[in-house]
Amino acid sequence: MKKFFQEIKADIKFKSAGPGQKLTESAGEKAPREKPNQPTLRQTRQGPTDEAQMAAAAALARLEQKQPRARGPTSQDSIRNQVQKELRAEATVSGNPEVLGTNVHFATDPVAASIMKIHTFNKDRDRVKLGVDTIAKYLDNIHLHPEEEKYQKIKLQNKVFQERINCLEGAHEFFEAIGFQKVMLPVPDKEGPEEFYVLSEAVLAQPQSLEKHREQLLAAEPVRATLNRQRRVFRPSPLASQFDLSADFFNLTTEEIKREQRLRSDAVERLSVLRTKAMREKEEQRELRKYTYALLRVRLPDGCLLQGTFYARERMAAVYGFVREALQSDWLPFELLASGGQKLSEDENLALNECGLVPSALLTFSWDAAVLEDVKAAGAQPDSSILKSELLSAIEKLS
Repeated sequence: MKKFFQEIKADIKFKSAGPGQKLTESAGEKAPREKPNQPTLRQTRQGPTDEAQMAAAAALARLEQKQPRARGPTSQDSIRNQVQKELRAEATVSGNPEVLGTNVHFATDPVAASIMKIHTFNKDRDRVKLGVDTIAKYLDNIHLHPEEEKYQKIKLQNKVFQERINCLEGAHEFFEAIGFQKVMLPVPDKEGPEEFYVLSEAVLAQPQSLEKHREQLLAAEPVRATLNRQRRVFRPSPLASQFDLSADFFNLTTEEIKREQRLRSDAVERLSVLRTKAMREKEEQRELRKYTYALLRVRLPDGCLLQGTFYARERMAAVYGFVREALQSDWLPFELLASGGQKLSEDENLALNECGLVPSALLTFSWDAAVLEDVKAAGAQPDSSILKSELLSAIEKLS
């Protein structure tokens, strides 16, 4: 059908080009003579009617307007590309949709390696933020008070250090990478020496490097490994909205599970209390962080189901791209609808958990109605097979 539209578009352009001019030439170029017995386009086949040409032109205009633009790489893409180049190990955990190297080695930049560890290997995002802010405060004090010796050393048994920093994987590597060294020093009113991080003389001579590392630490984001979408296609089934999720989909620690149980027991009391906007937003954010992955199924017009796995914080653009890759007519615009018939935005800034699609959801696929009308008016139909043949050959029964 795409070829059909291209031919119609060529006919329209041919008709408007004027006599003696090829479509591949500019208006000022002179067309060569036709060979005497060579049939022209009008002689070999009859062109579409004027009405069909107008309908096809309208359809093409809509398609060109609605075709999603290719997006450039995001900052997260850049981080991911860098890590993929430098990761020296890979591990695949059975049953887990995520594949992530656990032995990370940034031979050329140990500071970047330690920062990546801090932001990626610690699951509690609140704890990471608290620890990062505390480290930044340490570096701020050194930068603002370069002559104060007390800011150039950090007691490892300090309560704040133990509670906020020592628990973070990658934190010790960061301190050592930016120039701190572990030293045993005497402590007043203590019998024996205690362990400290002491800033080296070389770094003290170039304090601007600490400010650079501080900015790196604060600006960094967790690196996401390449997620296996686990794409599957199912035959039409009444079980489409029933999902069997593994424990990997939930991001709850033992402490959080206990807290959830307390929240359920206090539900009646909470509903009876007038809560502030800040309280409601805090509860909503906690709810969004409960899930790691989202399992989505898309019901197609023929009833078949397309299934894929996503990160809970991935953007809607990833879902649209996943569906488009599976379509036979991947050039036609389409819409995805939530269970209540609400259109889901393709805005890349909108995350799945913000759309209420975690930990699982059944979506409905539909072609863009306006473009579909134009296609039919041009005397054509979308491909009878919605999904690509290689996907249909592996179709399964949902059980």
